[in-house]
Amino acid sequence: MKWMGRRESDNVDDRRGVSGGQVAIGGGVIGLVLLLINMFMGGDSSELLNQIQQQSVQQQTQTETRELTPEEVEMGKMVRVILADTEDTWAKIFAENGMTYKNPGLVLFDDGVETGCGNATSAAGPFYCPADQKVYIDLKFFNELKSRFGAEGGDFAIAYVIAHEVGHHVQTLLGTSAKVRQMQQGMSETEANKLSVALELQADFYAGLWAHYNEQRTHSLEEGDIEEALSAANAVGDDAIQKRMRGSVVPDSFTHGTSAQRVKWFRKGFEGGNIRDGDTFSGI
Repeated sequence: MKWMGRRESDNVDDRRGVSGGQVAIGGGVIGLVLLLINMFMGGDSSELLNQIQQQSVQQQTQTETRELTPEEVEMGKMVRVILADTEDTWAKIFAENGMTYKNPGLVLFDDGVETGCGNATSAAGPFYCPADQKVYIDLKFFNELKSRFGAEGGDFAIAYVIAHEVGHHVQTLLGTSAKVRQMQQGMSETEANKLSVALELQADFYAGLWAHYNEQRTHSLEEGDIEEALSAANAVGDDAIQKRMRGSVVPDSFTHGTSAQRVKWFRKGFEGGNIRDGDTFSGI
């Protein structure tokens, strides 16, 4: 992915290398693995996440800093470019459909972070908080995605994940997320999970849609980039994670969709380039 020399977003809050106040110590990879195992064994992941937070968060009265490595500095620049690309692309898509796009924020952090949705650790993975309309990412997640879950890695795998989380921001702006949360009230866990899957697959579609329009605007894709995104989508499918963690799958517990579904909807957005094709809710 060619990204150097393009506009960097001003909406990135880089908190890496800074600790102080309420910060997460520990958790990390072990917490992520425990969280995934619990999630796909049918347990209450929110309860486990709270336990991880309670065990790993401690109060510090002094701020501690460390200098970012050259590699971390460069990755931060790339993230700013990717976010700027989503800003420019989605502003264009919204304008073409008679709407105004509001940029989200993006927070880079180490180990733990305070958000509008509460305290979180790296165990949660990259996520979007609708309360403050910000994406939160500990970039060490991508090392884990490659080493433990078999994704190819690469710059465009990172771009895919950021674009997916920005897709949740688009759903917030369009009112889709609020409607889904309202519909889930009073539903069985199985039925509510189906709506969660549809929401996640639509975010994958939006990531593909972004890639389609961004390529037209920047011509930044290089050979193998789309394969990197598809590899990442395949690696984080519910069935792939469940097979890796427990050796079998429980479809009723799916919350993000199968590997095949995630790849399919990213492809549909990228190849079709039509926002009206992103109805993942029909037929649920």
